[in-house]
Amino acid sequence: MSRRKKSCASASSATPARSRDSGGWQSAMEKFLRWKGAQAVSETTLGDYQRHITRFFRRFPDAWGSEDRLEQAVFQYMGEPVKPATYNLRLVYLKAFFKWCCDRGIIGQNPLDGFKRRKDEGRIVQLDLSVVRKLLDMCDTRVFSGLRDYALILVTIDTGIRPGEAFALLPRDVNLRSREITVRAEIAKTRVSRTLPIMPVTAQAIADLLAARDPSWGEQVPVFCTWEGTPLNRHTWGDRLEEYSKRLGVKIRPYDLRHTFALNFLRSGGNVFALQRTLGHADLTMTKRYLALTQDDIKAQHAAASPVNQLVRRRRRRLR
Repeated sequence: MSRRKKSCASASSATPARSRDSGGWQSAMEKFLRWKGAQAVSETTLGDYQRHITRFFRRFPDAWGSEDRLEQAVFQYMGEPVKPATYNLRLVYLKAFFKWCCDRGIIGQNPLDGFKRRKDEGRIVQLDLSVVRKLLDMCDTRVFSGLRDYALILVTIDTGIRPGEAFALLPRDVNLRSREITVRAEIAKTRVSRTLPIMPVTAQAIADLLAARDPSWGEQVPVFCTWEGTPLNRHTWGDRLEEYSKRLGVKIRPYDLRHTFALNFLRSGGNVFALQRTLGHADLTMTKRYLALTQDDIKAQHAAASPVNQLVRRRRRRLR
């Protein structure tokens, strides 16, 4: 694999490269995470950085301390036959860490300079609304956890909110009178706040959930929490949906509800720009994936229903 090596900024390159840093990669990672944390990066993202960096160095424990070994390990790691999504995650987290090390003279060059993301079509799954209806019916609203699941499913299918954003919602973020949910900038993935309208049935489900809360919890306990008042997370919610999936016989993942909202929003005549703002996409790139799928639906419906099918008989081409 032949790549031109790109040195760090001149200010940093004047300092001898210290991939032989006395503290090792763990020390560098801790300082990097503190630096990221000072930029108000979410705890989830910090955890992702830590997990990807740690995973790499556990695979290649001798990579730190020699730039040749580091480069060789990185090339081997990135050259593995993995899905584009996995490749892109490795690239984003490791490249940012190595750039930070490079800027501070800890290493002389970023071994991932020049690497580009691979095209990833993503995984978009739409659940049939009849399946979502059955899922809602399975929630036992007589107990807190079932009431919470019911409300969380409705909020997601009504707004397309990301699971992580939903878990961080506080009671003050919900305005039942105007039927709106505010995704604060500090909990939004893109760090841009947005307001999501909700339907009356969704507002009622949230009102019922808030009424069932322990009065001692206070306003800092999230809307969607455990029955003990502890924060819900993606693993707990994923496990809950997996339990429902087994009973339904249909695989349902947290993001499937977000995808289902987006596709049905467009199929029902929703505007693509409104969808972009509702989903919290930074630009139209991801939103267009949903639009492309709905366009395929339109083409199929047109082919089956066009009046031309009845007006003009199909003619066989004459063979010469």
